[in-house]
Amino acid sequence: MPAITGKWEEALAPEFKKPYYRALYNTIRQEYHTHVVYPPSDEIFTAFHLTPLEKVKVVILGQDPYHEPGQAHGLSFSVKPGIEIPPSLVNIYQELHDDLGYPIPKSGYLVHWAEEGVLMLNTLLTVRAHQAFSHKDIGWQEFTDAAIRAVDRENRPIVFILWGRPAQEKKRLITNPERLIIESPHPSPLSAYRGFFGSKPFSRANDWLVSHGETPVDWEIKDNQEQEETQ
Repeated sequence: MPAITGKWEEALAPEFKKPYYRALYNTIRQEYHTHVVYPPSDEIFTAFHLTPLEKVKVVILGQDPYHEPGQAHGLSFSVKPGIEIPPSLVNIYQELHDDLGYPIPKSGYLVHWAEEGVLMLNTLLTVRAHQAFSHKDIGWQEFTDAAIRAVDRENRPIVFILWGRPAQEKKRLITNPERLIIESPHPSPLSAYRGFFGSKPFSRANDWLVSHGETPVDWEIKDNQEQEETQ
């Protein structure tokens, strides 16, 4: 696993010394040697690398990484250029269009959001191929708890968008009064019609940020951004 740097390293350094993290590290090394695991090992911490702790405006919390070939690259819900957009992200884009009127992108690459200050985090950071939640009990929950607490200690307005029950279980960690918590069912086809559609998370997040003196997030994913970011 690549090193976490900057303010994230300062905030999470105590975790690296704990017994659970040493066990997690050893388990992950073994998993990558004996199974097909996603994302690639050098992309496990992509969310932390692209969105420094001091720049986080919004946290989008999902469940675990995509578990089919070529999809996961360390940002929740995002896939690399050229990869077919997964059903959950299709629904996210539909809600983005219905909420803010932006054209539905042709690419599922969400690096622009990460660079805008959106921490694209999952409750688990790795998964075996074709086995959702296969890394549920190896220590990631404790580590992402620490990441959520680190964000919550930041002294500025921040929005938490919790999609699905595993993400909503992290709500107990968010205690700072300068927070907006937006909860809805997961955007997967199995649950999106139970309250994800029509939840307007993007406009609600921006309206709240602006009302608290923060700059809004530019949520528009332009298809030419993919070309610029991969050159």
